[in-house]
Amino acid sequence: MSVPDQPTQEQSFAPLDWGLLAGPAVIWGGSFLFMAIGLDAFEPGVVTLLRVLFGYLALVFLPAARARIDRADWPTIVLLGFTWMAFPLTLFPIAQQWIDSSLAGMLNAAMPLLTAVISWLVFRTPTGPRRLIGVSIGMSGILLIGIPEATTAGTNALGVGLVVLAVSSYGVAVNLTGPLQQKYGSVPVITRALAAALVFTAPYGLWGVPGSTWAWDSMIACVAVGAGGTGLAFVMAATLTGRVGPVRTSLITYVVPIISIVLGVIFRDETVTALAIVGTGIVLFGAWLSSRAEPAAGQIRVSGRS
Repeated sequence: MSVPDQPTQEQSFAPLDWGLLAGPAVIWGGSFLFMAIGLDAFEPGVVTLLRVLFGYLALVFLPAARARIDRADWPTIVLLGFTWMAFPLTLFPIAQQWIDSSLAGMLNAAMPLLTAVISWLVFRTPTGPRRLIGVSIGMSGILLIGIPEATTAGTNALGVGLVVLAVSSYGVAVNLTGPLQQKYGSVPVITRALAAALVFTAPYGLWGVPGSTWAWDSMIACVAVGAGGTGLAFVMAATLTGRVGPVRTSLITYVVPIISIVLGVIFRDETVTALAIVGTGIVLFGAWLSSRAEPAAGQIRVSGRS
């Protein structure tokens, strides 16, 4: 039974859904810039630990964070804390030692394709042809954005590979989030997942403290990316997942490269090619197409699975 006044996962986006999509997209688009500023003074592990810590502090004192969660669901929440927070948020600042913030944001937009594949093959989620076509169109736009930037920004292959690995982890995590969010709400789930992520990230973060220096701008950037990118944005994304499903929630990352490009141009004097502009338009069209309602007869299931 669906919750009253909320859309099912196959309906077109409501205005609230578009707001829940735009909020994390803007916040996460800026997160790559904030992480780059944090890396000016702090080691990558410290940036990750501070991000998780401030995200946790932004939520833990909210009354909703104290809602009870069944003990049987704790293993899934711990896994969520690892796959959505600890693991990918550790890889991103490491990768940004070799690639610039705008390119990291562009590569992050591979998440919809990976989420669709993981949802279909691993979690056995029916996926309609229209959604897969939309994701494919969006990915072609990402290639137009990323290929010329990769050839002009001194990209290191290791940095690119780490971002792709981190995004793959997101594809798993977003499939875990929806059922938990529908059962308990976003705040208690994300707060506890962040608590688990703190445990996972503490050793590497503390190990990086001696190699770090102090800078107020780096600390302020970590506070911003923590409270906003790891606190508020994750709650909004989890809420969206409960409403529209994991594949369409991953469309958040279609908007991320647009934000990262704009911020890179403004604050880092990065250049944007004509292909990147064309690719941005294609990305937006793919996001719109994937958000449309899917006819029931068009659902695709994994062969041989129930």
